[in-house]
Amino acid sequence: MMDAIDRNLLDLLQRDASLASDRLAERLNLSASQVRRRRARLEAEGYIRSITARLDPTRLGLDVQAFVQVQMASHAPEGARALLRQLETEPRVASVWTLTGEADYLLRVWCPDLGSLNDLVHNVLLPHPAVARVQSQIVMAQPKRDGPLPI
Repeated sequence: MMDAIDRNLLDLLQRDASLASDRLAERLNLSASQVRRRRARLEAEGYIRSITARLDPTRLGLDVQAFVQVQMASHAPEGARALLRQLETEPRVASVWTLTGEADYLLRVWCPDLGSLNDLVHNVLLPHPAVARVQSQIVMAQPKRDGPLPI
């Protein structure tokens, strides 16, 4: 069961996962060993899925971010599974969501340029037999960065 200290620990970690136990301990008014035990328990219970670094896409040459809506031609399970397997291995696709409404999937993609986005749409997505329609929106700016979850 989570208490207020666990919630504060999770909030601190999602804002900066590089904080060492001693720094977390100072902010939580605990000992470093208590912080390590709580963190280990939260990891074991699945509250913390992974610790990752947020990279700067521009520094990596990924200048185009887009959201791509995919509408399926059919909702046959084998077609959907085949498409999801392909998307899982496509490095330009950062994340995939299933949706209600007109589109079946929403993809967040990162590409070095518009040519790469065009290649993804026209040579990867549209030729797939399960795909009926693709619509993309290119991100012009991101005024609010991906933030922490409300805890």
